[in-house]
Amino acid sequence: MVKAGFKWMFLIIGTMIGAGYASGRELWQFFGQDSSLAILLFSLMFICCCKVIMDISFKKQTGHYLPVLKAVVGKHLTGVYDWMIIIYLFTTTVIMLAGSGATWQAFHFSYRFGVLAMVIPLVLLFVWDVKGIVAVNSFVLPLLISGLLFVLILFITDQDLSLFGHVHEMGNWMAAFPFTALNILPLIAVLGAIGNQVRHKGEIWIASLGSGLTLGAVSYLYNNSLIQISEDIILYEIPLFAILKHYPYEMMIFMSAMLWIAIFTTAASGTLGLVTRFRDYLKQPLWILALAVIAIMLPFTSFGFSTLIEYLYPLYGLLNLYVLTSLLLYPILSRFKIR
Repeated sequence: MVKAGFKWMFLIIGTMIGAGYASGRELWQFFGQDSSLAILLFSLMFICCCKVIMDISFKKQTGHYLPVLKAVVGKHLTGVYDWMIIIYLFTTTVIMLAGSGATWQAFHFSYRFGVLAMVIPLVLLFVWDVKGIVAVNSFVLPLLISGLLFVLILFITDQDLSLFGHVHEMGNWMAAFPFTALNILPLIAVLGAIGNQVRHKGEIWIASLGSGLTLGAVSYLYNNSLIQISEDIILYEIPLFAILKHYPYEMMIFMSAMLWIAIFTTAASGTLGLVTRFRDYLKQPLWILALAVIAIMLPFTSFGFSTLIEYLYPLYGLLNLYVLTSLLLYPILSRFKIR
């Protein structure tokens, strides 16, 4: 049970820590100054949302997200949000592919080469179906989180920063809601695909608490570090590189590899949500569906990484507020319905 719980925990974190998050761009877009309370609220709401989504998917033994979505938003809005999820997963996976291009570009490779370096292993991963993605996340996510924490703690120590110097700053607390909402649709899509593989309710508690607390801690440390270099961030497509400029080139290579892994796991999660949604209709192996979906995505990667995040992420954050509200109220409303 514990092992399975950690397996789902890493799947959740892999869905969340993508190009936007791991690079620092997404965190800086929503948080920045005065955000300690916002990050705490995000962590608590994230735990609650993961628990509710996994409870529903476990109860309904789902293989894709549609039954979970219907339970959360109701049958009348299911069609609207179904299309929103499809468009969301499509565009965010495009953002991950663009993020891969931006990462390789930092080392003087061509942008297109960086995109293709993501596409080939992504398609191959789906040869092993859902198990392939879960296995990869369980292996690479502990490495990624450890690497990111190492760099952040090293930076905070070297720059003699106060770890809790910004705790009292709470003015930006409202940012917690669009930031949490932004990440709700991919969670529904991915956790809806594994409901029939969860065996015990204990797995749900481990996955929900573990992912929420881990992401809350990493978000606080990351945001605290970015505040110190706020003047440099505008000069970098990827804010993480503004932190890494203080360290040897080898450190930048290592963290660029970690960043690419983060991008890969989220691209895999987005593709998983899409291909499981259409598998029942098209009756094809997942890797063929993945190949078809990614081929359609490729032309859209030319828009650029930071541009896509700047305009799309805040928009999705606002559109998803209804889903976030429904998830937070679901435990109360579902009990009321039973009575």
